[in-house]
Amino acid sequence: MANKKIENEAVDKLFDAILSLENKEECYDFFEDLCTINEILDMSQRIEVASLLRKKCVYQDITKKTGASTATISRINRSLNYGNDAYNLILDRIEE
Repeated sequence: MANKKIENEAVDKLFDAILSLENKEECYDFFEDLCTINEILDMSQRIEVASLLRKKCVYQDITKKTGASTATISRINRSLNYGNDAYNLILDRIEE
């Protein structure tokens, strides 16, 4: 089910572009062209925070390990508990 707040043709094209990537090298190239280094690092940090939250790590340890603020950790925790379950979906897939 698409999120009506972000659903439009341009976002569809973005997601189609991401889904067309075939390997990590293509991902690195595409995201480096598309995003700033900090945006990429922020997204990767969120995945790491979500993984640590699922392992029941405490905020202080997560901040120490990832550098994420408690506000960021809290936002990700809220998404894990009340969001679209996308973090759990991808973490289940990549942590197998």
